[in-house]
Amino acid sequence: MTAQAYARASAASGLPGGREALNRYARFYRLGPAGLKAPGPSAGPAPVHRRLVSDSPEGQVVKFTQLVPRRLGAEPTPGDAAVRLAVSGGDDRVETESVLIPMVGRTRGRCYTLCVSSQVGCAMGCGFCQTAQMGLLRSLTVEEIVGQWYAARHLIDRPDPEAPITNVVFMGMGEPMDNLAAVVGAIEVLTDSRGPALAMSRITVSTVGRIDGIRALGRHVHRPGWHRLALAVSLNAPTDEIRSGLMPVNRAMPLARLREALAEWPIYGGSHQCIEYVLIPGVNDRHEHADAVASFVLGAEHRPAGGEPRYDGPRLTAMVNVIPYNPRDGSPWPAPDEAVVDAFMERLKSRGVYVKRRRTKGRDTMAACGQLGNPALRRRPARV
Repeated sequence: MTAQAYARASAASGLPGGREALNRYARFYRLGPAGLKAPGPSAGPAPVHRRLVSDSPEGQVVKFTQLVPRRLGAEPTPGDAAVRLAVSGGDDRVETESVLIPMVGRTRGRCYTLCVSSQVGCAMGCGFCQTAQMGLLRSLTVEEIVGQWYAARHLIDRPDPEAPITNVVFMGMGEPMDNLAAVVGAIEVLTDSRGPALAMSRITVSTVGRIDGIRALGRHVHRPGWHRLALAVSLNAPTDEIRSGLMPVNRAMPLARLREALAEWPIYGGSHQCIEYVLIPGVNDRHEHADAVASFVLGAEHRPAGGEPRYDGPRLTAMVNVIPYNPRDGSPWPAPDEAVVDAFMERLKSRGVYVKRRRTKGRDTMAACGQLGNPALRRRPARV
């Protein structure tokens, strides 16, 4: 709940509402478990189940999981039996997965970006992604999404406990647009000034390219306080043929229609979209692929020598984020060579595209982009 909704719920339950309830809400989020001592309607988050740590140049990457019921509304099994069932792939509990990523800013101060999941598993079926191998087990609730932030802030042993969590990215397991009501609800709590108090500009929602979801989320961006919400879109291929092979969503929502939706996305105050591009050796890493990506971003501004522009629309207000492929279990592709990554980025830059590279962190603990997912739960029937 937001603070105001919590105050109303407190009053409705016969407990003090108003300012006392608002202060109780603030203590819960700012003090952690100590804030639970005050009476009132509240639910503590799921405890941390597993914690895996790997090193990076900026500090230690922490991947952690929490146990939630396999079915929405199911009563949890008491004691260690729930843990055993979850690890063995039983029908009692499943794991959320989240990653704390250390960052070093321009002033050399350390902070963290928290990558959260919106679902357990995913129904999108992208061939390069570990999570897709699980299928969709179920969508997470608002409290389970916010609980990932609460666990990262108050429950896990962070390598640098003084470093703040400044960014939250919906780039973990699941397709956020397939669970949009819960994602929007979680953002409302995460940005509540009496709660986690994150700036809206520090939250990014990533999608495989669900056009309906992009337009629905764009309507929220017009709301007061929502103007700076960031959008990231996984492009990952320069043509419909390649993209449909990698990402089944493209068969129903091809590139031209996706680009139209991105062109409609509301831009406020110098914000921009992030076009994510996972670079896969031998699949989407050649110079002509970079040229096609440039055409997608630049629209009518990009005119190949002797040819017409691929897209007639205006230039997208976008940055291309090149992500070297992180192999999943049983992957047919290796990670790309550094020289190929550099050459692809230079080609984009030469075409006038704003491009950055995402640093690989957490690959050895399956915490990097595209690697989240418990193998014990793989290929289970989907439960929404």
